[in-house]
Amino acid sequence: MNRRDVSDTVGPLGWRLVLGALYTEVLVPSMADAVAAASRAVSAAGPAAPHHLTVDIRADRAVLRLQSVAAGRVTERDVALAGEVSQTLAAHGFEMTTGGAVQSLEIAIDALDIAAVRPFWKAVTGYVDQPGPSDLNAGLVDPFGRGPAIWFQQMDKRRTDRNRIHLDIDVPHDVAPSRIAAALAVGGTLLSDRAAPAFWVLADAEGNEACICTWQGRD
Repeated sequence: MNRRDVSDTVGPLGWRLVLGALYTEVLVPSMADAVAAASRAVSAAGPAAPHHLTVDIRADRAVLRLQSVAAGRVTERDVALAGEVSQTLAAHGFEMTTGGAVQSLEIAIDALDIAAVRPFWKAVTGYVDQPGPSDLNAGLVDPFGRGPAIWFQQMDKRRTDRNRIHLDIDVPHDVAPSRIAAALAVGGTLLSDRAAPAFWVLADAEGNEACICTWQGRD
């Protein structure tokens, strides 16, 4: 399935495609209810749960994420699991929402020699190799799923006029315009939209860069 097909399929189910994973939130009145929702989701995923489903439990919500651990991306099995989890949660009275809140964060490091700098970042963070093919260039990920992913962007020459580490904020495709507008409204600058809708490059008042990224324009 291409990204458009995935997004169109999971959207009506209450999930959003954010680059390489599916996300949804179950808003609840208590942490006990969040645990109950997570338990229902794990039960619905069955034996596939350890290989596809991760859950973040908070006092007012359970955030669910689907991605194939082996492939490092969304597969047809993840799309099928989204339907199964949604059906189970609805049957037990839980309401799923995205509300523009789901996102993921990546740290991008520009490098002339990725092979030379990558081992340092792997060692200092305790991260592991990103499994399978993905949008990340030689990516590193938190083995416990807590911290942002790190990827390395190939430079063709040394830069002295801009920062060489920037943040990528991955959001649902229809959230990107409002996120960009909010950044511009508080003094940000749009440096480039040449790669849009895959990503827009913005900067703060001192030139520090960040990218708003979506799944679009990547197939």
